[in-house]
Amino acid sequence: MEELTNTLKNQIIEELNLEDIRAEDIENDAPLFGDGLGLDSIDALELVVIMENYHGVKIPNSAIGKEVLVSINSMAEYIMQHQSES
Repeated sequence: MEELTNTLKNQIIEELNLEDIRAEDIENDAPLFGDGLGLDSIDALELVVIMENYHGVKIPNSAIGKEVLVSINSMAEYIMQHQSES
């Protein structure tokens, strides 16, 4: 799981062009939106694309997306649970 969380952090930094942030600056349980990493709704779409393109996992609707895109850990857990289903 640690390798997956580090991979996710690096993918998010690269895909969202977060130039001033390093992977080690992102806590696994920190919120991705709001007071945490400060992402917005456009970034949420990018996170969905990251999960689909890099990890082969789809988020079927916005309700599930709100649960999955909470933190790095929640994304990693969802990927681990659903990767084999793809």
